[in-house]
Amino acid sequence: MDAKKAEKIAKALSDPNRLMILKEFKKNKDCLYCCNLGDTISLAQPSISHHMKLLIDSELITSDKEGRNVKYALNNKMLDEYINFIKALKI
Repeated sequence: MDAKKAEKIAKALSDPNRLMILKEFKKNKDCLYCCNLGDTISLAQPSISHHMKLLIDSELITSDKEGRNVKYALNNKMLDEYINFIKALKI
């Protein structure tokens, strides 16, 4: 992972609402539908969409359209790469 990608992920993780969204993936076995997020997170739908876009752009989550719904999944591979990048900074 290059520094630019790590910076993008760090910025995505710097917001408490996005961290709360990521925690919801763990509760729901790493998979959520867009309609479920509105039920579990007390944010307006436009705010949720904004946060989801940033998480998708940073590749921390993936999205798949299934008919009229969008299925989101946690990208564990990208999280592992980011964690390894941070660990490599340690002396």
